[in-house]
Amino acid sequence: MDVIIYHNPACGTSRNTLALIRHVGIEPHVVEYLKTPPNRAMILNLVERMGVPLRSLLREKGTPFAELGLGAPDLTDDQLLDAIQAYPVLLNRPIVVSPLGVKLCRPSEAVLDLLPSDNLKPFIKEDGEVVIDEDGRRVR
Repeated sequence: MDVIIYHNPACGTSRNTLALIRHVGIEPHVVEYLKTPPNRAMILNLVERMGVPLRSLLREKGTPFAELGLGAPDLTDDQLLDAIQAYPVLLNRPIVVSPLGVKLCRPSEAVLDLLPSDNLKPFIKEDGEVVIDEDGRRVR
């Protein structure tokens, strides 16, 4: 299965998502989007495939979101894309692309919706939270 993750190694959620992908036996194509930001067309493609508004992918915490006034409801997608292109940190992460769909994987276990679900083995996140129990079932 071909999987792409738009990843930030400094983010715990992103690290857990990547670990879950690898845990099911898939080595994804990892795009460190702060080093190699997706272009406008790719961002629009991802948003369209997710079926969500572009605004829903904006990250507020630890970004210049407030300083740039990005909370203003009258901003166009073009203006939001301009901001993301100038400050890639505004793009929330991790975004995962698989043959089963495209999703912003927050929380990290949301990635399981995009991966094969047969023969799951136990998995515990960095913080100790159980995601897959000893019987191979997702814990919700």
